[in-house]
Amino acid sequence: MADLKKLNGRPKLKGGNRTKFINVRFTEEEYKEIADLEKALALSKADLIRMRILSDAKKIVINSRELIKYIDSAGAEMARIGNNINQLAKHANTLRLQGALDPEIITQFNQLFDEYIHIQQKFEVSLRQIIRAMGL
Repeated sequence: MADLKKLNGRPKLKGGNRTKFINVRFTEEEYKEIADLEKALALSKADLIRMRILSDAKKIVINSRELIKYIDSAGAEMARIGNNINQLAKHANTLRLQGALDPEIITQFNQLFDEYIHIQQKFEVSLRQIIRAMGL
């Protein structure tokens, strides 16, 4: 028990104490934007500004909740499209068995299906790029 240290105050900074100060002024709109980002990203204003200035300029601060919401809605839409394709394929097979399926419809379906696969692949590539940009 004697080896346990009593923790007092905040943890020591890795890079030392911050002793330099920069005074910056913002317009009302700019300040509101910073305050909104502060709430959305759960970061302090100082940390947010520090990240934006000192981090790699190509990196972007991302609101992960919004991003996940949009990715989720896009994934749900892709699932609905896949369901529609399955229903069309089932209907086409029923018509083919009855001998009532026009070959032109098969050609159009195949073209649209190829386009869907291409879009789905681009979506997956975009997701991988987002994940890499987030550093995950």
